[in-house]
Amino acid sequence: MEYIFSDRMKDMQGSAIREIFKAAADPQTISLAGGNPAPETFPNKELAGIAKRLLEEQPVLALQYGVTEGYPKLREAIRARLAEKEGIGTDADDLIVVSGGQQGIELTAKCLLNEGDTIIVEEPSFIGALNAFRSFGARLAGVPMQSDGMDMDALRRVIAGHKNVKAIYTIPTHQNPSGITMSAEKRRELYGIAKQAGIVILEDNPYGELTFHGEKLPTVKSLDDGSTVVYCGSFSKVLAPGLRVGFCIGPKEIIAKDIIAKQISDVHTPMLPQLLAYEYMTGFDMDANIRKSAALYAHKCDYMIECIERFFPAQVTHTTPNGGLFIWCDMGPGYDAMEVSRICAAEKVVFVPGNTFMVDMNAPCSAFRLNYSTMSDQKIKQGIRILGDTLKKIMGR
Repeated sequence: MEYIFSDRMKDMQGSAIREIFKAAADPQTISLAGGNPAPETFPNKELAGIAKRLLEEQPVLALQYGVTEGYPKLREAIRARLAEKEGIGTDADDLIVVSGGQQGIELTAKCLLNEGDTIIVEEPSFIGALNAFRSFGARLAGVPMQSDGMDMDALRRVIAGHKNVKAIYTIPTHQNPSGITMSAEKRRELYGIAKQAGIVILEDNPYGELTFHGEKLPTVKSLDDGSTVVYCGSFSKVLAPGLRVGFCIGPKEIIAKDIIAKQISDVHTPMLPQLLAYEYMTGFDMDANIRKSAALYAHKCDYMIECIERFFPAQVTHTTPNGGLFIWCDMGPGYDAMEVSRICAAEKVVFVPGNTFMVDMNAPCSAFRLNYSTMSDQKIKQGIRILGDTLKKIMGR
């Protein structure tokens, strides 16, 4: 039988990162590709105790249907934490618990974007968000990244040059894939541009609490009066990604539509993971675990950069993140990271070529993303050395 797929899905491609994960399942493979948090940061013993108690003492609550908005006590706890840690939340905002930050992005895109509408994205940007926007027939308009975040002059030009600009998607803190953090000045400028133009900002912040060098900057949402910014957060990088618990806070009118869209999608986020997140948040020192995680990533990041500067050709540039999970490298014009990726994969070293994160995924890209969170120091060194040898062969020096 010949299947005729919907227009919205027929040209969609699977995430290259997920395909790379399949290769990385080989225990001999050194994976510098994924975005997984380090397993040693999972509070598995504490979560096991919580789960046992919940299933013995509150089985109906844990195993029955819940409300679409999310477990009320968890919503209250998240709102209190956002107010305390980030200065986020006004009377004009509402909050929904979602099945991971990805669902928050997808639901908000579904509620805002018509086919043919424009959404502005950083370039490079997170593949999961780009594919969500593509799935609704939106036009992606890329804005180049600078060392301190999105190029604001280019943003103004893109807004002026495109019709039906509905939203701006940004990861201002420890951006995926670049690791770049947007400056405080640019955050204020971005908010002012969007508010004046009547464009919604979709702020994605899964890595914000994993700052390990320098000061933590205010979120864009903390500047908002409740009219302009939808903020997506997640427990995936600070607790455990397998729980699939995230949240969105934004203007009540938008969150109300997100709630309806979620009812259609999956009814509600599973109750047991929500309860685990709530009980851990309120009964244990989550901040201490986050500090432990950030310290681990600081070491891994610094060590990977040390290896990059030792083994890579001098002309390969790299970002120097102050948090998060990623380093962005660039060979410069005339080179294709996909070619390097194929050669390294044969040597059992995998990473993500930069074209994956671009508006035009089919155009050659000289950049690539490296992840440092899950490999040991020994494997980081070995992987970077193999990658460096390949780069030298291809670049001729």
